Amino acid sequence: MPPIYEYEPADGAGCKICGGHFELRRPADRPHPDKCLVCKRPIRRVLSAPSTPKLTKPLSVTDAKKAGFSVYRKRDTGVYERE
Repeated sequence: MPPIYEYEPADGAGCKICGGHFELRRPADRPHPDKCLVCKRPIRRVLSAPSTPKLTKPLSVTDAKKAGFSVYRKRDTGVYERE
């Protein structure tokens, strides 16, 4: 799925047609537009915060095993063994 890019007018002024801020989902290898697709004013790309999943509970040993991770238990000082 292509990433979502956010754009705003280069001069900072809002527009009644496009709302002054819009998002486009486009492949990363395509060139970014230099003008608004609706009002044709110059635009710039805005950096936005990445979307990260929120954990509702701490991960357990069972969750780690289900996800395919190897789980080790501490046996002695500096010695671990696989569960």
